[in-house]
Amino acid sequence: MLRKILALLVFIATPALAQTPTDQLAKPPADAKVWSITDTAGTNHGQIALWTDTSGTHWSRISMNFRGFVSEMDEQNRFAPDGTLESMIIRGSTPSGDAAETYAVKDGVYSYTSPVDHGTGQARPDLDYVAFGGSFDSFLFIVDAMLKSPTHSVDLLPSGKAGIDLLTTLEVTNGNERKKLTAYTITGFGLSPFPIWMDGDKFFGVAPQIVPVGWENVSAALSKAQDEALAKLAPALVAKIAKTPTGPVVFRNVKLYDSDARMFRDGQTVVVEDGRIAAVGPAAKVKAPAGAQIIDGAGKTLIPGLWDNHQHYGDDSTGPLLLASGITSVRDPGNFPVESTVRRKRIEAGELLGPRIVPSLLIDGAGPLAAQVGVVAHNLDEALADVHRAKDEGYFAIKLYGSLDPAWVKPMATLAHQLGLHVHGHIPHGMRPLDAVHDGYDEITHIYFVMMQAMPDDVVQKSNTDARIMGTAKYAADVDLHSKMMTDYLNELARRHIAVDPTLVVIEASLVPDNGTFPPADAPYADTLPSQFSRGFLASAEAPTADVPRARMRASFAKLVELVGEMHKRHITILAGTDGPGFELIHELELYVQAGMTPAEALATATINPATVFKLKSRTGSLAKGKLAELALIDGDPSKNIGDLRQVELVMRDGKMMNAQALRDSLGISGPPKK
Repeated sequence: MLRKILALLVFIATPALAQTPTDQLAKPPADAKVWSITDTAGTNHGQIALWTDTSGTHWSRISMNFRGFVSEMDEQNRFAPDGTLESMIIRGSTPSGDAAETYAVKDGVYSYTSPVDHGTGQARPDLDYVAFGGSFDSFLFIVDAMLKSPTHSVDLLPSGKAGIDLLTTLEVTNGNERKKLTAYTITGFGLSPFPIWMDGDKFFGVAPQIVPVGWENVSAALSKAQDEALAKLAPALVAKIAKTPTGPVVFRNVKLYDSDARMFRDGQTVVVEDGRIAAVGPAAKVKAPAGAQIIDGAGKTLIPGLWDNHQHYGDDSTGPLLLASGITSVRDPGNFPVESTVRRKRIEAGELLGPRIVPSLLIDGAGPLAAQVGVVAHNLDEALADVHRAKDEGYFAIKLYGSLDPAWVKPMATLAHQLGLHVHGHIPHGMRPLDAVHDGYDEITHIYFVMMQAMPDDVVQKSNTDARIMGTAKYAADVDLHSKMMTDYLNELARRHIAVDPTLVVIEASLVPDNGTFPPADAPYADTLPSQFSRGFLASAEAPTADVPRARMRASFAKLVELVGEMHKRHITILAGTDGPGFELIHELELYVQAGMTPAEALATATINPATVFKLKSRTGSLAKGKLAELALIDGDPSKNIGDLRQVELVMRDGKMMNAQALRDSLGISGPPKK
């Protein structure tokens, strides 16, 4: 996931009948300024062009294709004589449908209509509208306003406040020209400062995804410079929030989740000393050591630290967000290799707040549908070299992706196993999951790739495009999970001990919500998150079509939930993951309960199951004597309502104890999620 670009460019919108066809969108003139949309492998995913016409109207045109998810839009902005935004019109389409959006000021009154909301009110010079979609043209107007403001900040519409601060500088060259660029951090749009690069008072780019055509070679240097500058801010937060206990810590009279036994135990006491579990047992039998800090557990539940098994780790804010949700370990199934390795080492060195990271090296085949993170192989020799790289650089696994040549899977998996690496991932286009399992997969990623076994050939052939989502939406509802074909298939997964990382919350957000409403996984957090960040969740779903209406999408999602239940009945190992910010993990577990698991069984998918699969069971995954004290204290009883897991009070990790609200405060999150 390209979180940095998504924080700036929200390319999701609500469906409508009158969306502007692509051939009717504005065409950039020859002298337009053009930016490339790229990834770390150098693959181009589209362009953004900006120009000003003879009337002074600002125009922009964006065309991009992220692994088959296509967006085509234009944007026009007009400014009043005092430089304030007078009108905005966005047209075009996204994977979610019509991108139409307008903003206008007339007689001192503003009005706006976006794909997810609308409003009106009194305009003023320091109040700036944030486009829900479109290009970055109107965002540049906000940047300019912040730079000129005495406070370097502006109030935002529909709500919120943004600020800008100097971060660092860097001199770069494209071989023909040299520039001294300045990086600034923008706050108010997400959970962390967002870096942008300026060339004097002109926008240069967002590293590593948006750079001017001809300057693609500097992306890596910009990323490195901004990450190093941001890294200098992290140790102070560690010192402020992560406290090393001066002596033993006793959690007295708690309800305990025993993940080894997959059951809850009442009236337990847990003693932690020097970062490890020193004693566990009935409260009447376990005595507190002298000088211990006593934490009263009445009405509360102590659980092992949770795992998010599908966490494409983002920037430095990701750690506090995950820890605040009781997540002390993650499996990162693909990321920017250099950046993510550096960030993982900073966490391990105690310089950055964050969970344990078990990384996979994502490997994809070259082409326009290649993944935006990881590495890209152009032939089998390169693919095998990437497997060796994974071993040499300390990765736990390789994650194979959708544009790989299916013929490469078996030799790559064979080599990976020889090197002691785990093999998982998407199913390459043209393969069915059982083919991938026969060729060496240990684990299947995403429930829709599990369902791919039953999809028509035209979906399987294009499973590295949006077909994996919309094909599933169209056909999954009719799949008979008890047919001989599906029964034999699921039984073979069980026989071969294949694990599955379902990420139900991802497909639910794509198929179930109406636009303008929050996905169920995000709704409990909506009122507590920074407003512009929260607003982005209002349009997550794919646009319905004539042959795949919303009701059909929802029926297919229900079948996917049922499929998880069928896997559970066969004792197929489930690994709970989000493929999102991380706080959706609890709803993932709620969906497992809906599929037929008990709360205790569901909680195992985020504790002892991953610890076992990732070969860390002797150190973590349960609250047993001698194991690391990786745990979370919950205000509630998840044995009765697994949603209570959202109510985290304290979390321990790496010998440090952290207050969950202090972690939230560091991100601008106002409080715990709704119950």
